[in-house]
Amino acid sequence: MSDIMTPIPFGKLMNWILEEHKAGAVFGIKRPFIADPEKNYEIFGRKLETPFGPAAGPHTQLAQNIVASYAAGSRFFELKTVQKLDGEDLPVSKPCIKADDECYNCEWSTELYVPQAFDEYVKAWFACKVIAKEYGLGAMDGFQFNMSVGYDLEGIKLEKIDKFIEGMKDASETPVFNECRQWLLDNMDRFEKVTKEDVESISPNVSNCITLSTLHGCPPQEIERIARHLIEEKHVHTFIKCNPTLLGYEYARKLMDDMGYDYVAFGDFHFKDDLQYEDAIPMLKRLQALADEKGLEFGVKITNTFPVDVKQNELPSEEMYMSGKSLYPLSMSVAMLLAKEFDGKLRISYSGGADYFNIEDIVDAGIWPVTMATTMLKPGGYQRLEQIGQIFAKKDAVSFTGVDAAKAAALVEAVKTDKHHVKAVKPLPSRKINRPVPLTDCFIAPCQEGCPIHQDITRYLQLAGEGKYEEALKVILNKNPLPFITGTICAHNCMSKCTRNFYEESVNIRRTKLEAAEGGFEAVMAELKKPEITSDKKAAVVGGGPAGLAAAFFLAKGGMKVTLFEKEEKMGGVVRNVIPGFRIPDGAIDNDVKLVEAMGVELVNGREIQSVEELKKEYDYVVLAVGASEKGVLTLESGETMNAIDFLAAFKATGGKVELGKNVVVIGGGNTAMDTARAAKRNEGVEKVSLVYRRTRRYMPADEEELVMAVEDGVDFAELLAPVKLENGFLYCKKMVLGDMDASGRRGVVETDEVVTVPADTVIAAVGEKVPGAFYEANGIALDSRRRPQVNQETLETSVKGVYAAGDGLYGPATVVEGIRDGKKAAEAIIGRDLSEDIFMQADAETVYGRKGRLAEEDKAVSDSSRCLSCSSYCENCVEVCPNRANVALKAEGMDKHQIIHVDYMCNECGNCKSFCPWDSAPYLDKFTLFANEADMENSKNQGFTVLDRAAGTCKVRLAGRVIDYTIGTANEDVPEGIAKIMAAVVKDYAYML
Repeated sequence: MSDIMTPIPFGKLMNWILEEHKAGAVFGIKRPFIADPEKNYEIFGRKLETPFGPAAGPHTQLAQNIVASYAAGSRFFELKTVQKLDGEDLPVSKPCIKADDECYNCEWSTELYVPQAFDEYVKAWFACKVIAKEYGLGAMDGFQFNMSVGYDLEGIKLEKIDKFIEGMKDASETPVFNECRQWLLDNMDRFEKVTKEDVESISPNVSNCITLSTLHGCPPQEIERIARHLIEEKHVHTFIKCNPTLLGYEYARKLMDDMGYDYVAFGDFHFKDDLQYEDAIPMLKRLQALADEKGLEFGVKITNTFPVDVKQNELPSEEMYMSGKSLYPLSMSVAMLLAKEFDGKLRISYSGGADYFNIEDIVDAGIWPVTMATTMLKPGGYQRLEQIGQIFAKKDAVSFTGVDAAKAAALVEAVKTDKHHVKAVKPLPSRKINRPVPLTDCFIAPCQEGCPIHQDITRYLQLAGEGKYEEALKVILNKNPLPFITGTICAHNCMSKCTRNFYEESVNIRRTKLEAAEGGFEAVMAELKKPEITSDKKAAVVGGGPAGLAAAFFLAKGGMKVTLFEKEEKMGGVVRNVIPGFRIPDGAIDNDVKLVEAMGVELVNGREIQSVEELKKEYDYVVLAVGASEKGVLTLESGETMNAIDFLAAFKATGGKVELGKNVVVIGGGNTAMDTARAAKRNEGVEKVSLVYRRTRRYMPADEEELVMAVEDGVDFAELLAPVKLENGFLYCKKMVLGDMDASGRRGVVETDEVVTVPADTVIAAVGEKVPGAFYEANGIALDSRRRPQVNQETLETSVKGVYAAGDGLYGPATVVEGIRDGKKAAEAIIGRDLSEDIFMQADAETVYGRKGRLAEEDKAVSDSSRCLSCSSYCENCVEVCPNRANVALKAEGMDKHQIIHVDYMCNECGNCKSFCPWDSAPYLDKFTLFANEADMENSKNQGFTVLDRAAGTCKVRLAGRVIDYTIGTANEDVPEGIAKIMAAVVKDYAYML
């Protein structure tokens, strides 16, 4: 594997476009944007059908990148920067992009040699002109290219850079221009709409404008000298790219901290070393006057990326450049300042966190053209541009009349609380599964992989979306007997894994489940018949919480007679007796109990089981789902604390009339602590509830949803406090400070000498419950060092034969769905077979591709299944996020799903696909790879193949380290059938890639 990209010759590039278009796509763009040629913005004396496009970066480095961007809707292309360092002389650490949330990169200018970059831009110029006409995407002159050059005057005056600029201004005498023109003229028979006259009319004036990019620390005098050179000597319209450092360190640091990016590390060095605001303003005024004198347009590009420190090995460098959603508030702040300073008369070209959600407002403020990168680095990729194009298709094109400073200021103010830009309270957990990506059939649904019981989520979402709630509920009940409880309070790990998190927000899987449960309950209950008893054995389940209910349900489903014992008067366990009613109504719990009872389970309430031995006299098997009933204890130097579970039970029993006083402190940071604090806020007589935790809320173990609800309820978060003693109505705490991050990304804490007091009439400790070790011990069950029952991990059987442990009583407090998992596992061990099946139906391709690349937030008025991307049918994340189009989805005869191959010669190892692959893998390293030739194959460790002779079908294949000679269509025991089919597809149907 080499990180050196190989540019595609123009003839091959056009052949790829023409052949792939027959299957309905252009470099993977299945939904092209069709512009109205009558609607035009204008800048630099040229037309723009839309006011946006890709920023100078990974999406404008190769010709195919530019073509894909054009097909999706871009019309303004800021070409990747050229400078004196190029090709192999340019040091770029790899991987160089990390875009899973806010974006970071450690790449800068083109990785090609400058002459190669020039050729790529000319090839793209011709290709975009041609497909505009051939595929009816817009006018042939409806787009324009913007050069980006850097980084010092000496470098820009070098022959290769000067030749680049002059060639872009007039390419008529360059070999590549004439090569492209001639190929088109020689292949006119392959076009239906493009004529000879069209080809001959393609202008050699590729670009008449430049964005000047300078390195951090470039002196203002040097910037001005370069700009004067471009205006006076090169006679090009000129924009100067500004840095966010114009804002000053204090402003930037406070804004980042206030928006939740306090962990982003940067010092004041660049702020002191970069162009200063007081120097920038007079310089820009001088240059604007000069451009006016020369009849050229002048403005600023806002902004460059923002240098920050590498702290958690995000990328293999010491410094990286921040962009995306966290850059937007900084960039827009610079726009606000300059718009005000110049009374809107200074033209601003914008880049910095623009996307579907904010671009309309940016352009409405008079700030355009707008270029983007981060949004296209996420799933949906280039296809996201089509949706943005539709925004402007519905609007009239406007002329530039100035930047509206008031609107820019309003955007800055709005972003401070905008959910699309404020950092989430808690970072999104990794959506990767701990297995390597397979070479074939790699599509999986991360939601299902994240669910402890592997529910068939995509299938019941499909059914619910069609209004088939009865069928959807049946799919749910296949693996989950508690749809109402899990549809209401499930911790929904599935949703944290959802690919939609990389778009805007997860599909609301939990809500959809509840809708299916409510919509299908009566029909399912009317049809549900208790299974026939097929076993001569009997089982007892102790504990009527989620684990016990699940164990009983599946044992009955397996044909065994089951009795479920619960010591309280009603089934439901902690969900019934502890979790507050404002979280889940009793009716939801009742419905799930009815489902279990309908399976023929005998329910016995109000009976506490103390002796397993006695039960064993009547029952062959016993499942202990007794919960974590041993209370966690927090001991203070003085003063007593109330146990959180005791409080919650009392709160529920008294209807919120527990004697607590006016000021309540809850100690803890988990979900139970959040429930406790929220309940205390509702308790009669309580005026203030403070939640004390030794770290900040970002490092609390509670789910983000629970944290947000506590904040919304008015709970006061007393962070970085360690409780010491309770005296005279105050909780005395030691002040803590955050330390360095550990390998997991969690920051340690360091105690200080400072003491902080928090008003407290009652202190409630939510510090975790424990399994009832004494109960197990009394019943002869062996315990581990933490006094938990020792079990067979595969069956959950304890040291006592025929006795199983499940739920919170196994390892301590867990989630409802983890309890269901344990109950089902124990039941299957007892019955001796699987008690559920995997239910999957391939999603409709047109429907799924119609959703990809379209940002759409939840609409509670309709089923949220309409946002599901059906990842197990059509994942293709790696295809979508690759700027170079180096991962390709193809159809192989005899294989149900699309297959992914990696195209080696198009890849520069940016690593972006790794961030979004749901497997613990990097597709550019781990997927089956197509090599251009044997030399490239030998220079790589990837499993893959190269075609030696297409006509003969001969290939050289590497699998598991072995190199094999293989001929398409023949049987070879060393080549798996799926791999053989993929190679056959490439040779027969995708030969344009060879």
